[in-house]
Amino acid sequence: QVQLVESGGGLVQAGGSLRLSCAASGRTFSTYTMAWFRQAPGKGREFVARIGRSDITVYTDSVKGRFTISRDNAKNTVYLQKNSLKPEDTAVYSCAAGLLTGHYEYWGQGTQVTVSS
Repeated sequence: QVQLVESGGGLVQAGGSLRLSCAASGRTFSTYTMAWFRQAPGKGREFVARIGRSDITVYTDSVKGRFTISRDNAKNTVYLQKNSLKPEDTAVYSCAAGLLTGHYEYWGQGTQVTVSS
């Protein structure tokens, strides 16, 4: 069982930056692919980025060059550094963990990010 707790959300002006953190319980964190998803008001959940066990990263096109996902296995934490934020980045951001890429068994509760114009 893995429990995920996100933090770092908040209100920021367009063009600003935020770093989200996702702390995981358990001793097998390094074996999981970790991902960030987001859900904007009135929209479905959208994949944002993922980082595999070998630190290979994948991003959705709309965040490439602005967001960076990273992990610290010693701290059981995955991060999402978000720069050059836009109002359309406003959403609840959730982290997820899975042993197989694309299949995530564990989810956090989410953290709200609001970008004002």
